[in-house]
Amino acid sequence: MLLASPALASYVCATDDLGEEICLEHPAKRIAALSPGATELAWAAGAGDQVVAVVAYSDYPPAAREVASVGSHTRMDMERLLELQPDLVIGWVTGNPTEQLVTLKNMGVPVFSIEPRSFEAVSNTIERISILAGTEAEGFAEAERFRQGIADLQEAYAKADPVPVFYQVWDEPLMTVNSQHLIGEMIELCGGDNVFGQLDRLVPRISAEAVIAANPEAILAGGMGEENRHWLARWQAFPSITATERNNLFFIPPSLVQRPTPRMLEGTQLFCEKLEVARGRRP
Repeated sequence: MLLASPALASYVCATDDLGEEICLEHPAKRIAALSPGATELAWAAGAGDQVVAVVAYSDYPPAAREVASVGSHTRMDMERLLELQPDLVIGWVTGNPTEQLVTLKNMGVPVFSIEPRSFEAVSNTIERISILAGTEAEGFAEAERFRQGIADLQEAYAKADPVPVFYQVWDEPLMTVNSQHLIGEMIELCGGDNVFGQLDRLVPRISAEAVIAANPEAILAGGMGEENRHWLARWQAFPSITATERNNLFFIPPSLVQRPTPRMLEGTQLFCEKLEVARGRRP
């Protein structure tokens, strides 16, 4: 549900990803975004000027770096957060400490919890935030831009030959994603075949031996920063892997794929281009 019910016609309401309807008497003017992704989504919704609090690594757009930080997404400075008097908190379902979000709710602070797990959910989240912020015109336009961009990529790669892919989320411990993860949807859109897509956990831990056994044709990894490619170096020691043999070891800036924001459109385009390179290197 996106719009207010008749009984709350003077309010703005939206249902969050926990299924809770959040209603505000007036559009939010002081927003706290408790993850880097939530920060980007607030700006995408046209509500950047209303964001008064962020957490560590909220570095995009550049204006977000000037906003007061209230700790990290795993541990907020509650005193500092409350001093900033937010009238809306955008929480992260699986990333923020549940007890801190519950504390905020018990104190009467509206908490809108998000967990976008599909491309469509990214657009829908932008729309819902824009409703709560009173910035529908900007938010709905950006949501549609993202939606159409993804549709264009889906059409472009609908008949692409499959490429067995390993996507590395983390190095120590070694971690990947399954097919239910948003990055798994990105892999599928580009014609990739996620070699660990069948695993139960969204972000499973694996071993180097498992990667070798899976023998991906392409390995894509992010790293600790936007220019850090060292995670790929370890796979150069395993020439038996097809990805290594054909030099299909590709760096993807992590913020373009690991945050559920409109920049995933750019990340998906880059991902698809790398898999096209891999197809072109087949004997």
